[in-house]
Amino acid sequence: MKLFAAAIASLIVFASPAQAQERKAMHMSKPMPSSEDVRSVAPALDKYAQDRLLGDVWKRPGLNPRDRSIVTLAALIARNQTIEMPYHLNMALDNGVKPSEISEIITHLAFYSGWANAMSADAVAKDIFVERKIGADQFPPASGPLLPLDEAAEAQRAERVGQQFGAAFPGIVQYTTDVLFRDLWLRPDLAPRDRSLVTVSALIATGQVAQIPYHLNRAMDNGLTQSQAAEVITHLAFYVGWPNAFSALPVAKDVFEKRPR
Repeated sequence: MKLFAAAIASLIVFASPAQAQERKAMHMSKPMPSSEDVRSVAPALDKYAQDRLLGDVWKRPGLNPRDRSIVTLAALIARNQTIEMPYHLNMALDNGVKPSEISEIITHLAFYSGWANAMSADAVAKDIFVERKIGADQFPPASGPLLPLDEAAEAQRAERVGQQFGAAFPGIVQYTTDVLFRDLWLRPDLAPRDRSLVTVSALIATGQVAQIPYHLNRAMDNGLTQSQAAEVITHLAFYVGWPNAFSALPVAKDVFEKRPR
């Protein structure tokens, strides 16, 4: 893991000044459109954004603003939608999401939505952190003490996955155990409930319905309530589209019905 982290760090450290300028120019060339910009092309879209999304959805009581920011950031990162990221990164910080938690959200989603998407989000977040004078002392260390592991639950998960796929796909099965569930999920700077919230949001955002039952159950074991889970899907409909939200509905409904009451 140390060699792995060092290799990733080298990709960032040894980027040339020209590459850094190119990256910054890319972000500056595509700012989030203002309300006036949107009205000039799609006045109805601006009205929906102001009246329904910002004026209604974000004020619904089912999720607090901090949770809504986490859900939205997870969706934007998972779909590599960088235009709205600066706005929502700033909103997340204003809503109480810590810089260390944003750092962990990006790191976590490297594994659940791909390295390239995480790197794109990292570049956008870096500029926001510089603007807000957020220093390296507010970010979690690359390695350190981990949260306690539920050995019995992890043993059951590892045995089940091993029996299904271990013989045919030993590499990914081993990485899943060693890197994801015995390392990433135990990093302490993002609470287990928030880590689950990020994962479920990313899965819905990318239409990965087959993975939703395990991770939604895990989220609810980690403290997400049924009503909050339903509100996550409602919120995401506006950010990832109705088809992705509706694809998640029967899967989530099945999870709700099968959980002990």
